[in-house]
Amino acid sequence: MIRIFALLVVAATWLAGVGPSNAQGADFRDFFRGGPNFGYSGSGPIPRTVVSFDGRYAPGTIYINTAERRLYLVLGSGQALRYGIGVGRDGFRWSGVHHISAKKEWPSWTPPAQMRARRPDLPRYMEGGINNPLGSRAMYLGSTLYRIHGSNEPETIGQAVSSGCFRMTNEDVQDLYNRVSVGATVIVRN
Repeated sequence: MIRIFALLVVAATWLAGVGPSNAQGADFRDFFRGGPNFGYSGSGPIPRTVVSFDGRYAPGTIYINTAERRLYLVLGSGQALRYGIGVGRDGFRWSGVHHISAKKEWPSWTPPAQMRARRPDLPRYMEGGINNPLGSRAMYLGSTLYRIHGSNEPETIGQAVSSGCFRMTNEDVQDLYNRVSVGATVIVRN
């Protein structure tokens, strides 16, 4: 009976068009393992898409518009790949120019002292993994405390909820992570 149910789920999923060839980077096997994309297909509540974009930025530049709650990866030829993001809540938004100083897969997390003072329930340290709030990938912004990172709360994408970091779905952050290099310019505008 369980096998029949599993086959029905697989068939329905394939018919819905979210198989490996259409999932834009999602790992279909996560459905069966309960991984980071379990029950979650596509690129999240705000689908990533190629859009027209200001041509003055070099390809590979990341442009973040916090008011729009969108991140743009400049492709060149007047185009960019647009992603939905979660941004800093009121009092935690910032702007500036930095560079990606490091990239990590399944990063561990050490909440800063300021964050633990606001939220004493937070752990001092959390090993990387599915329950880690940094998600599956993180790109560190210079020497700041801020990152572009995945999230185990995809429902927060498009909202102002963080302490200044930029959240993406795990699927989208993996896509961006694979497209950018350490040293890439990151421009943040409010």
